[in-house]
Amino acid sequence: MTRRYHITTFGCQMNKADSERMAGILDELGMVWTDEPLEADLVLYNTCTIRDNAEQKVYSYLGKQAKRKQSNPHLTLVVAGCVAQQEGESLLRRVPELDLVMGPQHANRLGDLLEQVLDGAQVVATEPVHIFEDITKPRRDSQITAWVNVIYGCNERCTYCVVPSVRGVEQSRTPEAIRAEIEQLGQQGFKEVTLLGQNIDAYGRDLPGTTPAGRHLHTLTDLLYFVHDVPGIERIRFATSHPRYFTERLIVACNELPKVCEHFHIPFQSGNNEVLKAMSRGYTQEKYRRIIDKIRHYMPDAAISADAIVGFPGETEAQFEQTLRLVEDIGFDQLNTAAYSPRPNTPAALWENQLDEATKSDRLQRLNHLVAIKAAERSQRYAGRIEDVLIEDINPKNPQQVMGRTRTNRLTFCEGDISQLKGQTVQVRITEARAFSLTGQVDVPALV
Repeated sequence: MTRRYHITTFGCQMNKADSERMAGILDELGMVWTDEPLEADLVLYNTCTIRDNAEQKVYSYLGKQAKRKQSNPHLTLVVAGCVAQQEGESLLRRVPELDLVMGPQHANRLGDLLEQVLDGAQVVATEPVHIFEDITKPRRDSQITAWVNVIYGCNERCTYCVVPSVRGVEQSRTPEAIRAEIEQLGQQGFKEVTLLGQNIDAYGRDLPGTTPAGRHLHTLTDLLYFVHDVPGIERIRFATSHPRYFTERLIVACNELPKVCEHFHIPFQSGNNEVLKAMSRGYTQEKYRRIIDKIRHYMPDAAISADAIVGFPGETEAQFEQTLRLVEDIGFDQLNTAAYSPRPNTPAALWENQLDEATKSDRLQRLNHLVAIKAAERSQRYAGRIEDVLIEDINPKNPQQVMGRTRTNRLTFCEGDISQLKGQTVQVRITEARAFSLTGQVDVPALV
């Protein structure tokens, strides 16, 4: 009888990409995907530990499956991702029904690890390993857009962040391997790729080679030029950038290369220099502002999104107000916000100047209120304009509508037949501009 599997993914785009690769491995093993986790014979939770509530959610899901396993010993339970890496064997003590605990660096080894499980072993795979070039065909969630990993891990040491300890050191894929994957996607009919890295601007630092002038041969900018002409691919995005390494040369490349979308995701985390220093971010808010000014100099219409943390240990009201001022001045198209959450094995978690939950919650609420106002203002520039929208799917809330994204990554809805429009770039006249999405009418069905 064919075994069914289900994967639940928590957290970032890197995790989503890892889940697609692990699903591809399970497909190759002859298993079949099911949307229903309570009917699956193998359940895999790909976990996130960036914030405490994400971690707690995993434990509540696991509890239901552990009960199932007590009456169904053939059920295979897997925890992958960052919680797995962080907790390791202690996860087995907390949930003894688990069969496999595996960190993100082991995603490509899922097949081998499951063999050990089938032989009766309870397996923990969290040791640091070199990530072998992946030859698995991922089970992509979309037929139009695809994630492409370009660099794994992170060498930064931000004092609040658990990522380096759970995802390992930076490891860049070769430009040739990345291009080969993108070429395959183009042949399969994908129209858009997003190049992924925890700190994508670090791409290539660990690859050998420099020019006679002493410049490193492999940078994100070089990679964009190298993959830009892949047939079939119409749009290229990349995330996540780090202000410390973001260069004017990269901005110029994005402006020059027609397939690279006018959207930049550059976390700033705080608008105050003392807080940024305590976070070990390696830049000032003045430098961050200069980066945004430079982007808007070359591409006035570019969308800017970012991440911000409020309530970092020791943050004063005046320092928090500088974050508000930065958000007010820049006017982000989108901002992912979070109240600081102490994470295991991070320096800031041990500091004594922690803020109380009420203060953190109040600041988060005030920031989110401002973000919504600024995003709504920023969105008004789309009203009445004609935008190129790559149609991805049907609107789940209105089957008469299809949905897709502008080049600036704004979710856009319009009436249309998904069977005709899926994967097409259509021109949409925007009739309604909300803070985080748009509605319009197909103006001229224009294949781009």
